[in-house]
Amino acid sequence: MSNPLPDPFADRPDWAPLPPRPVETVPATGGTELRGRRVLVGLPGLGWRSDLRADERVVQGSRTYVPVIPEHEWYRAEAEQVEVFAPLVPVERVWVETIGERRPAAGASAPGLRLVSLDVPERRPPTPVFEADAVTGRRVVHVDNGVERRDLRAVTETYSGADGDICVRVAPELEWYRWAWRGQAPTTLEVPVHLLWLE
Repeated sequence: MSNPLPDPFADRPDWAPLPPRPVETVPATGGTELRGRRVLVGLPGLGWRSDLRADERVVQGSRTYVPVIPEHEWYRAEAEQVEVFAPLVPVERVWVETIGERRPAAGASAPGLRLVSLDVPERRPPTPVFEADAVTGRRVVHVDNGVERRDLRAVTETYSGADGDICVRVAPELEWYRWAWRGQAPTTLEVPVHLLWLE
């Protein structure tokens, strides 16, 4: 957006809902249980691929691998109890998404270029949906009375709801992906935009 919307809670910090805890990544070489967890794969200095799920580690000879499945295939396999192909990725090339600790709010970042390290996958803090250019299909977190509801996808862009609130319709991820493989429209929930963050 060329002119971002002003923060509606800037003058009322007591009214502002707390953002969700951030998603952080840790190496899969640790002892973290992997089955069903979101992961990123890649190589430092090259790049990263996301929207993947893992199964438990597999040891072949002296090497440890992680079966990695595109997220839509993982949901299909779990929901319909079917076998799907899962390439084995060396464990040192896999990073696991975890829910981090809430940090003190940082000052507004300057617009423009933001440099990151290529050594590890870079994760951004949760972004209020009202600051995003586009949200359809993106992972969102609905925070209501301090409760974080995750594994949701935005199904619409922002629009004016029946009560005059600016809203986004969201769906559970399983239904979002089922929409793709079956054509079955998801059950959606209208959520006021000030209660949604991009993960």
